[in-house]
Amino acid sequence: MEKNTSIECSISNCAYHAQAVDYCTLDKIKVGTHESNPTKKECTDCESFSMK
Repeated sequence: MEKNTSIECSISNCAYHAQAVDYCTLDKIKVGTHESNPTKKECTDCESFSMK
């Protein structure tokens, strides 16, 4: 799959990681949260993540 230069990603164990470079191969991603009131970037999640 080809990298999407609009979406940087460092999660190499994701099925959509470009592997050779830190980018995602998806056309778009869904960002969500596991908190009821997110206040830090650590509170956000890539809901498009899929384990290899």
